[in-house]
Amino acid sequence: MTPRDLEFFGTDELIDELLRRTTFQGVVVHSRDEARSRDWDGERVFNVRFNANLGTEEAGRLLDVVGRYLANSG
Repeated sequence: MTPRDLEFFGTDELIDELLRRTTFQGVVVHSRDEARSRDWDGERVFNVRFNANLGTEEAGRLLDVVGRYLANSG
C-alpha cells in the first residue's frame, strides 16, 4: 500500500485495519466526529480503541503513562 492509496479509505476503515493486525499493541485515540480543521470550536468527544493484544487495565495504564509524559513535557 502506498501513501496515495490511503486517500481512498475512511478513518474507521484505517483504524479497523490497524486493530486487526496482531503486531499492533497500542491504543488509538480519535475524534468521534471527523475533524476537518485544526481549530476546535467548543468541546470535542474522543473514542479510545484497542485490540485483544491489550487488556482493559493495560490500555488504561498505557494511557496514564502517555498522559503523564504529555503533562511533563509541556
